[in-house]
Amino acid sequence: MSLRTLCLTSVVALVASQAAAEMSFNRIASFPVVKNMAAGEDTNRETSPEIIAATADGMTLVYTDSPLGALGRIDITDPAIPQPLGNIALTGEPTSVAIVGDLAIVGVNTSKSYTAPSGMLQSINIVDGTVTNSCDLGGQPDSVAVAPDASFVSVAIENERDEDLNQGVIPQGPAGFLAMIQLTNEGLLDCDTLTKVDLTGLTDIAPSDPEPEFLSINDLGETVVTIQEKNHLVVVSKAGAVLNHFSAGAVDLDGIDATDERGALIFTESQKGRKREPDAVTWIDTNHFATANEGDYAGGSRGWTIFHKDGTVVYENGTEFEKAIIEIGHYPDKRSDSKGVEPESVTFAKFGDTPYVFVGAERASIVGVYDVTNPAAPVLKQLLPSGVGPEGYVAIPERNLLISANEKDLIEDKGARAHVMMFEYQNAPASYPHLTSAGTDELIGWGALSGLVADKDGILWAVNDSFYGFQPSIFKIDTNHSPARIVDVIRIHRQDGHPAQKLDLEGVTLDGKGGFYVASEGRTERVIPHAIYHVSAEGMIKDRKGEIGLPAELLAVEKRFGFEGITKVGDTLWMAVQREWKDDPKHHVKLVSYNLETKEWGAVHYPKAEPATGWVGLSEIVAHGDWVYIVERDNQHDFRAVTKKIYRVPASEMVPAPLGDDLPVVSKTLVRDLLPDLTSTGGYVLDKVEGLAIAEDGTAFMVTDNDGVDDHSGETIFFNLGNIEPAAN
Repeated sequence: MSLRTLCLTSVVALVASQAAAEMSFNRIASFPVVKNMAAGEDTNRETSPEIIAATADGMTLVYTDSPLGALGRIDITDPAIPQPLGNIALTGEPTSVAIVGDLAIVGVNTSKSYTAPSGMLQSINIVDGTVTNSCDLGGQPDSVAVAPDASFVSVAIENERDEDLNQGVIPQGPAGFLAMIQLTNEGLLDCDTLTKVDLTGLTDIAPSDPEPEFLSINDLGETVVTIQEKNHLVVVSKAGAVLNHFSAGAVDLDGIDATDERGALIFTESQKGRKREPDAVTWIDTNHFATANEGDYAGGSRGWTIFHKDGTVVYENGTEFEKAIIEIGHYPDKRSDSKGVEPESVTFAKFGDTPYVFVGAERASIVGVYDVTNPAAPVLKQLLPSGVGPEGYVAIPERNLLISANEKDLIEDKGARAHVMMFEYQNAPASYPHLTSAGTDELIGWGALSGLVADKDGILWAVNDSFYGFQPSIFKIDTNHSPARIVDVIRIHRQDGHPAQKLDLEGVTLDGKGGFYVASEGRTERVIPHAIYHVSAEGMIKDRKGEIGLPAELLAVEKRFGFEGITKVGDTLWMAVQREWKDDPKHHVKLVSYNLETKEWGAVHYPKAEPATGWVGLSEIVAHGDWVYIVERDNQHDFRAVTKKIYRVPASEMVPAPLGDDLPVVSKTLVRDLLPDLTSTGGYVLDKVEGLAIAEDGTAFMVTDNDGVDDHSGETIFFNLGNIEPAAN
């Protein structure tokens, strides 16, 4: 058994134990596509794996990389240890790729303007990168698909509109069309056979300007085409005749959050008659196809649909997919007024005897796995964590593999790089999610968890941070379930009943009387004070009495990066300051104390690690037994991360000196390097390890902050770390 398998098995046992194993998809590896750059290249450039395909033997992946103008290649001979094969430079922007034999069939956009679109369909040798043929398409290509019998290729010639022209109002010529090109027995393009299928005059919306978006070909050689902006679907025969076309229709959405920038998850709104505007499409069999209803111009129904090719709606997902995503903390609140989770991609494959549809939610970075044995009643089996912005998928059932290409590269925002992720169909329980609010009477949305504290009987409490500025909350987590469950939520409010604002909650501890003390990290330029708040069991902060502001000695030296964690020892609260303030020696930060009885403030100095890149700070403090435990982390993601660690300090050294005096420096001992934990589920290292809780018996739990799914994969890692207490001598 490989080390990767051992790690995955350990995590599975922690978060998803079941009485009997069942077949599940679990992530086994993540490949940062920047690794495909050649030595000496500028790795700070954006890379983006979008559409992805696999060779017939399932050993090599090929993906389009639009920013680099290249095809990327990955060796997955061992899918748990993917290896770079480098990039193939192209003469334009790749838009889609399919594979026939040893050739990649690539749509290449060479347009000079929106009004003069152009492009090519090229066949490229995957091994050496040579172009074996190139067909002028007479327009800008988008999706490319090869017929199952490899007899021809269909290409959606989108000729997309200029979204900055008249606010993107349609129509905007020239019109798009469907291109069909025959393949020789050797899999070569026969450019002389190119047929243009006219799609004008079919749609109810801007019929003169079809913009075909995506397509799929069934075993009969029929091509189904989505015309997204016009909310239309077209079925074309192998000979190029339009067999049927129909509106994709609309859906009434209830129980959604349709308002942006509130910083609150409130699922009480509706959208009536919301156009589906499907993006990706895939055949399930020769009569049925599924669409991902992302939306574009004026719609997006947040779900997905199965149609019969005669135009009948066989299944409508409605809000079920989005609500399942909400329960696992992946809901992108900043997209509430637009298209919510944005289902953008949809893929079909049969694993064993089970037919599956895989639905990718671009903004939630989630892959939904649906059993479509009965196309009229699909069953959601799993939600898989993807990288940021899943765009393309390829299934390799012969090797029990599902691959996702995640297009978002956050290099400019100092975030995670773009990744391709490998999932394996295993005889094992699902390893994700680690935390869910499923099963509550009311839908509980959550995210950006930033602090933890342990209560009795397996109960933890967690707070969210300022991302949800209009909905500060304390979540009750029951760890006796697998996965752990959020079973209740306390909304923090003022005495007048309104939600408490100007808070950035980064720590929580019990007050011993059923309530809580919470630490809020200040930010002076946003008029958010550094403070401690006493919160009742019902969530109320009493005016003035429940507020503990910082003394003048601290405010005189404060910086933006303040309290990150709070713990209580007797009558004393201890807060960890994330980074150096103005009076701190380099690489030393304060652990600040406040005595609830005497109202006295004090502090000690804690020596934190020197960063290899970026910065290192503290993100949690927990007192337990004879020790105080500290979480140190750098601000690095993925393969660049170095410091994600738990240390302990002897409680006997936590003797505060008065503020303004020379502060004693405590000693620290490494308890656990969290990097192996953070990569044990096959993903990349997440930036923010922010919560640590230790139960009475020494069992420790950790949680990561998913930033409210804003420029983040949305993934929350919540682990039971086992007994953290030092072994007895």
